[in-house]
Amino acid sequence: MKSIYALFLLVIWLCLSNKALANDCDSSCQMGQINSYFKALDKVSIRGSSIKDIDYFLSLMHADVKYIHVEYEASFDKESWRKAFVRNLERDAYQNTNENEQRVLKAILGKNHVAVEYSHGVIQKDGTWQQKKPLLVLFGFTEGKISLVKELW
Repeated sequence: MKSIYALFLLVIWLCLSNKALANDCDSSCQMGQINSYFKALDKVSIRGSSIKDIDYFLSLMHADVKYIHVEYEASFDKESWRKAFVRNLERDAYQNTNENEQRVLKAILGKNHVAVEYSHGVIQKDGTWQQKKPLLVLFGFTEGKISLVKELW
């Protein structure tokens, strides 16, 4: 009887701790992941990037991540998104330099989602960052990781 009771308590503890871990990505955590997303994406976009850079970028995402680009009618799961990155890599589409950088301009946090205004830009010789036109993306989070990237530009 003791072992059944102990097992029951263990199961309850595991269920509660998994639920707590799943929801343990507050706004600070989400913004950290979004900034890491852009930093890793910048690395993929640089001339001379590699499949290792692509795989690192995708490792930041939830296993069931969906990438959607409304304007271009793109819709990828993690595997098809990786294939698209590799195709671009193989055709030498990535030509940015270390001076190219994407930055978050504004963010609106909601329940498990963050709407982000961001921009591509170039770091000038004087160290200032010259932004291009602002863009909009919606990030969704599941189990504490990015599970949706919906580009709305």
